[in-house]
Amino acid sequence: MSVAKVIEIISSSKKSFEDAVAQGVSKAADSLHDITGAWVKEQSVKVTNGKVAEYRVNLKVTFVLKDAPKTATKAKKK
Repeated sequence: MSVAKVIEIISSSKKSFEDAVAQGVSKAADSLHDITGAWVKEQSVKVTNGKVAEYRVNLKVTFVLKDAPKTATKAKKK
């Protein structure tokens, strides 16, 4: 049996939404293992002087939780 967890992160890029997604997943992978997917929940842009200055995405990142290490077998009760 496996159990997954979903976290929400925010990422940005000056290039594109695609790059913001790639940067977000890459950074998440630095500290999370077994990432299985990401869902773009929301997109927005920062506008400066009438031009798009930054692309932003809110991502929901899914990763599989590791099983806890097995502990030594407990002594049987008498």
